[in-house]
Amino acid sequence: MTRAQPTLRLRPISAEEFPGFMAASKAGYADGIEAHGGQSHAAAQQKAEADMASVLPAGLDTPGHSIFVIEADGIEVGRLWLAERTSGGRQALFVYDLSIDPEFQGRGHGRAAMLLAEDEARARGLVRIELNVFGGNAVARGLYRSLGYVETSAQMAKELD
Repeated sequence: MTRAQPTLRLRPISAEEFPGFMAASKAGYADGIEAHGGQSHAAAQQKAEADMASVLPAGLDTPGHSIFVIEADGIEVGRLWLAERTSGGRQALFVYDLSIDPEFQGRGHGRAAMLLAEDEARARGLVRIELNVFGGNAVARGLYRSLGYVETSAQMAKELD
């Protein structure tokens, strides 16, 4: 007997939940910068702080940004941060952050959340979604490829002896 897939939904994050989201998002971003971007821990932390302040200058009230809690059958399993932005002369929905809590990973929630992001884009009249992913994040890159996303650029580096 197979188990039914949980029903995922997005709900706007509350003002009370926002500080915890920001702290986790900043930490995850800094970890990615350090692990895959070749920066020191201190430099990664500094870049994460600066980038977040630049992208979300008014916090939760920053125009064009939507931060959601991902729920599976009413249980919080992750978060999704989306924003409309101009890219190549057209509007696109940009995925700034998709995070599934560790205990809920590997259950299809990331895939389902990306499909909900596509629905959100369509509801806004947008026909394109964009995102950035660190090159070393094989799991995320595999998920996005399996959903039909294609790489549009790649930044590369080599450490010299």
